[in-house]
Amino acid sequence: MVPDPPSTLHSLEDTLIQAAGHAVCALAISQQAMLIQPKSPAAVLMMATTHELESLRSLLESALIQAQAPNEPRMQH
Repeated sequence: MVPDPPSTLHSLEDTLIQAAGHAVCALAISQQAMLIQPKSPAAVLMMATTHELESLRSLLESALIQAQAPNEPRMQH
């Protein structure tokens, strides 16, 4: 469940897709760590990490949607 390492230059869309893949993997790892030792003193940090990774994944998905959207004409004032 580890994404391929980055290769050559990519478009913004490709980079966002790769970043989202890494975020999903990191999220799965942090969730597994919490399941393995839920009573560990580090569990609070893992919960915070999981929350931040979920936020990151959501932001990356939003950025990907924006990158894939056709350019809308902008109004000039």
